[in-house]
Amino acid sequence: MKKVIIIGAGGHSAEITDYITHYNNSVARELCFDVVGYIDDNKESYNNYSLLGPYIGTIKDHEVSQDAEYIMGIANIQFRRTIIQNFLEKGARFATLIHPTAIISPSAIVGEGCLVAHNASIGAKARVGNFNMLNSRCTVGHDSILGEFNFIGPQVVLSGFTKVGNNNMFGVNSATIPSIEIGDNNTIAAGMIITKTVKDNETHFYRFKEKVVIT
Repeated sequence: MKKVIIIGAGGHSAEITDYITHYNNSVARELCFDVVGYIDDNKESYNNYSLLGPYIGTIKDHEVSQDAEYIMGIANIQFRRTIIQNFLEKGARFATLIHPTAIISPSAIVGEGCLVAHNASIGAKARVGNFNMLNSRCTVGHDSILGEFNFIGPQVVLSGFTKVGNNNMFGVNSATIPSIEIGDNNTIAAGMIITKTVKDNETHFYRFKEKVVIT
């Protein structure tokens, strides 16, 4: 039994709670997760959901436990990295949680502190660095490389040989064509298809003007 403390007690933590419940109830699992509790600076967030463990205090006042590992349960990319790095400096260890319905190639590598949600897929020889969030039904294509602290939204498709840096946000249903390179600290808006290199500190949002002819 792996003891875990979840950072955050809002909607994203509620989803993680469901993943853990599904994981623990799945067939032939030798290792289960025991949720020690949830920490959040806003206790009202905890009261809005039916969670597996108790509320055990605020994030800012929390003393890092050596008896449990941590799972990041805050979705907002503006806070995730800062909180994780602060906890690491205090000696925290982070668990990797992979939903049992995810499909991970045997030749893929998934780093520390990652969360891989239900029905996600990671292709052959893909490398996923530490503390990435891979949301439901997203795809990381073969030979792709992800750095650290990226948030990959639901149904995102990173085609084969995509290279992604650190701390990027991919909105729902965004995608890359094969062999695209994306730097650091970028925001890819929902539904965007990336066809050219993205450098650093950019936001990609645009609309197409289309004329549809039906014959």
